[in-house]
Amino acid sequence: MSPTAAVSAPSSPSYRITFGHIQVGSLGRQLLQQALDRNWVSEGPNVQRFEELFARKFGYRSAVATSSGTDAGIVAAATLLDLGAQRGDEVITPALAFVATGNCILAAGLTPKFVDVELETLNIDPEKIEAAITPRTRAIQVVHTMGKPCKMDRILQIARRQQLRVIEDCCEAHGATLNGKVVGSFGDLGLFSFYAAHIICSGEGGMISASDPELASLCRSVRSHGRRGGQLYFHFDRVGFNSKMNDLEAAIGLEGLENFDQTFAVRRRHLQRLWELLEPLQDRLILYPDGPGEVTCPHAFPLLLRDPDASVDGLYRHLESRGIQCKTLFGSLPVQHNCFKFLGYAPGSFPVAEQIGRTGLHFGVHQYLTEQDIEYAAEVVQSYFQ
Repeated sequence: MSPTAAVSAPSSPSYRITFGHIQVGSLGRQLLQQALDRNWVSEGPNVQRFEELFARKFGYRSAVATSSGTDAGIVAAATLLDLGAQRGDEVITPALAFVATGNCILAAGLTPKFVDVELETLNIDPEKIEAAITPRTRAIQVVHTMGKPCKMDRILQIARRQQLRVIEDCCEAHGATLNGKVVGSFGDLGLFSFYAAHIICSGEGGMISASDPELASLCRSVRSHGRRGGQLYFHFDRVGFNSKMNDLEAAIGLEGLENFDQTFAVRRRHLQRLWELLEPLQDRLILYPDGPGEVTCPHAFPLLLRDPDASVDGLYRHLESRGIQCKTLFGSLPVQHNCFKFLGYAPGSFPVAEQIGRTGLHFGVHQYLTEQDIEYAAEVVQSYFQ
């Protein structure tokens, strides 16, 4: 049974714990008004400043703003066509992820080649990558799922040996680090989303971190219809898209970037408190605290039922009926969702991702929640097992 078919929320719940929302403060409102006063809100000075400050904040060589995290993924995948890939070539990607992960590859004219994940990290299993590589493989796209860093050392070893590009999906992992190095700086390109539930929020919007200026220039061209050098004039060197961020989104994003450290710290306290409160349930639940050398981004709170044959449906309904908005943990994209069935994967092809789809969920830990909210969330989870 598909996790999306098994689980449906009660009608119109009154949520106490939500995934997140937008609160625009004085800086954001000031920058929004300045954009309106310029009588031009398409890509402009707010976007340029957002790119510059984002790259500076996290130590990326270059940053390219896009209209969404999904568009960041489409643009990044499309750059592979300028780097030797042919249409239809393959990009390895985890079977467990938000649907945009696979959609981006397809939208760019390439083919997702799914690989199973690790139960203990929710991330792509490095030991299963090489078996999925074919003569048509051009890149490995990893996802730092729920803000937990992937095993990048092993993945980079494989990529170098096989001469493959590496794209990091960091949409849920703003500021996460592995051995002191921030995600999005290991591979060739990093992807970020600024949707409402994420630590930096611009309403919609996304960003690409690039390991060198030439890749950044290529991304700028692809995100603007394939224009030569990003020019406004009609010289198109490649297939591209209208994937530009606008100055209104960037105004809100700049405020989110300004508040990043405070937001990250509050969310981390919430995450760590939940780990502490739910630790006695580890015989019933799999939790995801920091591993060695990791600082997990506090994107949300994931948990799995430890029984691999159980269904999360009961826990889901228990939480929702008590005001905690929750979502399943994506499920196996190639076999538990109809959208990728045309690729021909059979049920059982990705046993770990399929188990997580049946037994996992997550809920918010955003900065607008109080310590009392977090304790309430833990009490509700505990009450289900009592």
